[in-house]
Amino acid sequence: QVQLVESGGGLVQAGGSLRLSCAASGRTFSAMGWFRQAPGKEREFVAVIRWNYGDTYYADSVKGRFTISRDNANNTVYLQMNSLKPEDTAVYYCAAGPYSYYYTWQSKYDYWGQGTQVTVSS
Repeated sequence: QVQLVESGGGLVQAGGSLRLSCAASGRTFSAMGWFRQAPGKEREFVAVIRWNYGDTYYADSVKGRFTISRDNANNTVYLQMNSLKPEDTAVYYCAAGPYSYYYTWQSKYDYWGQGTQVTVSS
C-alpha cells in the first residue's frame, strides 16, 4: 500500500535543469529526501526535507544548485536541479521515513522509490 512513485528524470546538457517529483501514497512521513547512485559508486545523500516544518539539508556537492520542496496537499516532494554538471549523472532515488539527526544514512529511511535516471552530457 505504501508506494513512492518518481518521475522527471531524463537527458540534459550541462548547465541545464530538471525537476524530479516523488509522490507518496499510503501514509505520511516525517522526512522525505533524495539519494543518488552513479555507476561504480555507492549511493549517496543528496537532500532531505523535514515534512512538518520544511527544514531542508543538502549535500555540499549540490548546495546552491538543487532545491528540495514539498507539496503538502499532494504528499509530493520535488527536487529542482539547476546548473547540472556531468558528475550529477546518476540514478536518483526518493526515500521516506522518520526524521533523524543522521539524515544522510540510508538505513534511516524505510521506503524507497524505484529510481529515475538523470544523465547530464558535457
